[in-house]
Amino acid sequence: MLMNYEFGKPLLVIFFSLTLLACSGSDKTEPELLLVVVEPVISQFSFLVENNPSLSSNLNLSISGKNIAGKFPVSANWQRMIATVEHTGASLVVNDTAQKNNVSVQNFSDVQTYTVMMDDGRQVSYSVDIVAFTGLPIMYISTIGNVPINSKEDYVDGTVSIKGGRNFSDEPSVDIKIRGRGNSTWFFHPKKPFQMKLKDKTTMLDMPSKKKWLFLAEYSDKTLLRNTISFEMGYLSNLDWTPKSTFAEVYINDEYNGTYNITEKVEEGSNRVNIGDNGFLLEIDQLERQDSDDVYFYTDEFLVAIKEPNLNWDDEQYNYIKSYINEFESALFSSNFTDPINGYAKYIDVDSFVDWYLISEITKNVDSKFFSSIYFNLVPGQKIKMGPLWDFDLSFGNVNYADSRYAQGFWVKDNPWIARLFTDSVFLEKVKTRFAYFKVNQNLILDKIDDYADKLNLAQQENDTKWNTLGNYVWPNPLVFDTYSEEVNQLKTWYAQRMTWLDSALNNL
Repeated sequence: MLMNYEFGKPLLVIFFSLTLLACSGSDKTEPELLLVVVEPVISQFSFLVENNPSLSSNLNLSISGKNIAGKFPVSANWQRMIATVEHTGASLVVNDTAQKNNVSVQNFSDVQTYTVMMDDGRQVSYSVDIVAFTGLPIMYISTIGNVPINSKEDYVDGTVSIKGGRNFSDEPSVDIKIRGRGNSTWFFHPKKPFQMKLKDKTTMLDMPSKKKWLFLAEYSDKTLLRNTISFEMGYLSNLDWTPKSTFAEVYINDEYNGTYNITEKVEEGSNRVNIGDNGFLLEIDQLERQDSDDVYFYTDEFLVAIKEPNLNWDDEQYNYIKSYINEFESALFSSNFTDPINGYAKYIDVDSFVDWYLISEITKNVDSKFFSSIYFNLVPGQKIKMGPLWDFDLSFGNVNYADSRYAQGFWVKDNPWIARLFTDSVFLEKVKTRFAYFKVNQNLILDKIDDYADKLNLAQQENDTKWNTLGNYVWPNPLVFDTYSEEVNQLKTWYAQRMTWLDSALNNL
């Protein structure tokens, strides 16, 4: 077989075979010429350093059938790359535009279709799908003077820019302020969470416009998914608002810092917690978690922190909200608490309490029993509404210091307010009915877990290379698995077992 190539074009392919012919009792051989038809094929697809200075080494893609796949390093300028393609065609075309090998510039932000064409009209198309780094958007944070972000109290000045990749638009550099945030997540772990503040209200990764944005490190949650999946349950619920979030890769002062969950902040706003001009955003919390300038009050059961608006101790608004919440709690624990006119129903939006309870109980969120991040809100003239959901990284059994670890057993039902509500048959029946709705959506949530895990496949690898959490104990994990897929499977298994147990336990109440 003889083959000759020039820039991927076959000139001639000829096979010579010798056929033995018998004629008149004598043997002789005659040559037989066979012409073999060449099929249009891409045999190699690569990017060479000599043509692509943003690369540090040559990049060869894998070819499987008619699919060509690979991964660009983070340094690559994937919107302007020059490919080297070895093929057997007469020409190569992308979107009806002829490609010149080692010369033509192409944007690989999206999947591209490369078509190998022969002079006789035959052609074959290949899908070229190259992931930019991990496939997630990349956020570049730079602080003035490269100073570290090492305080929860003090902002540092800097800039942020975004490489959106396939699913988001690129965003130019803008000025920001950034500081640390969180409690145990800030003090216990090397991968720190942050709060970023922009000068003006701005959309962020297709989330509604606002100034403040949070970077959840998800260090204790090796799946990176528990907050996001809890939010997905919130989107199915009757709660007024659940934070939106998007995963992104984060660089700080040109150093990779891992995969973060970029989320909306729980705060007042028409596109966040909409409490208008005179409403209140409140949180059940602990005294040791209050800052010196925080304002709070006590009921018989809880410390209630006033998150919004900013109030002074003992002013008119402070006394109003303190009195109202205590009045509700008194009605809840009174002898006629089930009275639809003067009992607890006078004060609360029952549907929001039911949905907040069920999501918190299904996930068995450790803090939702009584400890912290139990948000609720009130607009004067309306009723108390539970929500939004927040701080679910230690849910779905991801804790070793409490019985919320186990898929069996009630947990949030023992929250003092919820426990009292459960003694009302009307409230209990609402819980049972509403749980059936979440049970019907169980497979939807399981599919969401799979979808997000698949989306994070490359990201979790980079994140673990940076932080080395897989296979190692991280506070407060009850179990240690060696692989990401095992962590995700444990999450799914725990959730399925939890739903089965709750289905039986609630119906037996």
